[in-house]
Amino acid sequence: MAIVENTKSFLNALPPSVSLVLATKGRTAAEINEAIGAGTTIIGENYVQEAKRKAPFIRGKAELHLIGHLQKNKVRRALKVFDMVQTVDSLELAQEISRHAEKPYTILIQVNVGGERQKHGCTPDETAGLVGKISALPNIRVRGLMAMAPHFDDPEGTRPYFREMKRLFEGIKAKGLPNVSMDILSLGMSDDYKVAVEEGSTMVRLGSAIFGSRHPRQ
Repeated sequence: MAIVENTKSFLNALPPSVSLVLATKGRTAAEINEAIGAGTTIIGENYVQEAKRKAPFIRGKAELHLIGHLQKNKVRRALKVFDMVQTVDSLELAQEISRHAEKPYTILIQVNVGGERQKHGCTPDETAGLVGKISALPNIRVRGLMAMAPHFDDPEGTRPYFREMKRLFEGIKAKGLPNVSMDILSLGMSDDYKVAVEEGSTMVRLGSAIFGSRHPRQ
């Protein structure tokens, strides 16, 4: 019951301009279905294989987004499972998606805004150039940017990183590139989503705030 209540609470509290993505790594299909029943429409999974296993058991009309790193050798399988990949961070990966996509496929560009070694993503300085190159690919539609800010005990520490992402986002949007709509800025997770929304996020990815602490993967 808590999942239903939490989902409804966030859907009501978030501004109409901000979409909710359920971060469902390690969650069961039953848990996911509870949240879908409460009104959420976007599911975010980290692993292709885990999403493929759960997908047949997920009810309702929810989009499935990949929010974890995608290896080039798993692109073909990913395109069969996911409606969007939020974590494209190289021209080579985008080329592989374009090559295997049967119709124009929507992606976000992942930016390593904090320059952290353990995280994937292109650098902020590379982002505009990368989007420009990807915009020329025949089967790709870039809808925006995605990032994870560094962790801070005080979420206020994330503000300059989210602000930098908004600056990047608006700069690329102003270019008016073909096949680039720039209508999604995916920023903010359970610990820092409030700051992200204040700084212009249009999509937040929430897991523990909806489901509680994650139980170990089976």
